[in-house]
Amino acid sequence: MNDHNWLVEQFEAHRNHLQAVAYRMLGSLSEADDAVQESWIRLIRSNTSEVENMGGWLTTIVSRVCLDMLRSRKSMREELVMASASEPVTGHQYGSDPEHEAVIADSVGLAMLVVLEKLNPSERIAFVLHDIFAVSFSEIALIIGCNEAAARQLASRARRRVQGAESTSETAEIQRKRELVDAFLAASRNGDFEKLLSLLDPNVVLRNDTAFAPVANVPVVRGSEAVAKQANQFAARARGMKSVLVNGSAGIIAGHLDQPIFILEFTVVDGKITEIDMIADQAHLRGLDILAFND
Repeated sequence: MNDHNWLVEQFEAHRNHLQAVAYRMLGSLSEADDAVQESWIRLIRSNTSEVENMGGWLTTIVSRVCLDMLRSRKSMREELVMASASEPVTGHQYGSDPEHEAVIADSVGLAMLVVLEKLNPSERIAFVLHDIFAVSFSEIALIIGCNEAAARQLASRARRRVQGAESTSETAEIQRKRELVDAFLAASRNGDFEKLLSLLDPNVVLRNDTAFAPVANVPVVRGSEAVAKQANQFAARARGMKSVLVNGSAGIIAGHLDQPIFILEFTVVDGKITEIDMIADQAHLRGLDILAFND
């Protein structure tokens, strides 16, 4: 195997971890993808002959990329504020991504990204690396460019702010959606047709993924009765399914977190399920951020 192929193999082996690190630091799937891509570019331009721990080395690289992106983001926002300071502008919101992309549910809860947005880049990096990914403070210090004591203090300060955060409206909305999804799953398991109808909007649309063979011939199902009938058909499979966070919102998984068979994503309007999207294509599934709820 030549050097390039070996690097490709090593990078792909750690890609999911790098995406997880970048997503939790940046709070944006698209920016996380950019950070991972930049890490690959830096990898192929580096001399890795003396690297003993490729996973740790790549984590350091993606963390530095994310730190640069966070600092650039902060600088850009400050420049925008200065540029518009003389104008009577209200309602400015920097960054178009909604703060509903949740971070690990068993770390600090669904509202963490809301709080992380208020931390400075160094605090954010220190907290995510240490408290979520158990990176040592000596390694974090090298990434941020400070001493170990300062890195420890940064993480501690960030931790206090995160742990003291109150629930947000985004968190409450996700919880309400989860309750509806859980009710849908329970009704599917029990074959409770009437309960399913009560949860579904009369004009609900279910988009099946033709990559999942049992529904390959019915790509779209419309109407509450038709959708409820399909849910009942999968009652046995539903017993092994569970609700999860999918890209920061409540959904359902069939299979295991690290090897899903398919995912169901739900759109809820006025307390009713209006759309259900099945994702079974493996390439698409690998791009999702799927996390267990912290019960």
